[in-house]
Amino acid sequence: MKQPIEAKVTFGSTFDGELELKEGSVSIGMLPHQASPYKLLQAALISCLHSTFLDVIEKKRLNLESVTYHSSGFKREEIPSTIETLHLDVHVKGIENKVAVEKSFELATKVCSVYNTISQVGTITYTIHYE
Repeated sequence: MKQPIEAKVTFGSTFDGELELKEGSVSIGMLPHQASPYKLLQAALISCLHSTFLDVIEKKRLNLESVTYHSSGFKREEIPSTIETLHLDVHVKGIENKVAVEKSFELATKVCSVYNTISQVGTITYTIHYE
């Protein structure tokens, strides 16, 4: 069965908007306190990937304390300026089995829909760091 997706964003006469969610809202724009389009895209990627990663490690009965992601990359200069490269530094804290975590994360990249969507236009790499 198809899963519905939906979002509501309201803009005024400038690029100053609000993403409205049932859980709250996110200010969209180019000011320091607002989420820009590429920050939202990176957040969508990391959120989807982390959710998928948690599903995999839960099924494998692995435990971890926390995961912090930092993404950086480059957009193409030509139009459309899609992502050219994106690198994720993944900081995993409180794990017991590094090999199992690495295999779980690799599997998560294969089944995360947002990861697969973005990887159609750009190259995504990652490095896992352990704390």
